[in-house]
Amino acid sequence: MNPINIHSAKTQLSKLIEAAERGEEVIIARAGKPVAKLVALENQKSPRKAGSMKGRFEVPESFFEPLPEDILDAFEGKV
Repeated sequence: MNPINIHSAKTQLSKLIEAAERGEEVIIARAGKPVAKLVALENQKSPRKAGSMKGRFEVPESFFEPLPEDILDAFEGKV
């Protein structure tokens, strides 16, 4: 697609978005100089659902035990 000026892009935005969705790159120009490119976003992943892994693994009891002193010191920048 040839570059389109900003004013035309504002008045034809829906048409330009449809072109981008079809895979076309839309170049927007100011005074004939390209300044922006309109492209479609890649498929967005659906948001994760809380609890979707329930029952698929178990957290060991050792997970809840305090960390060793040397690791705690490293987190606090004392090393």
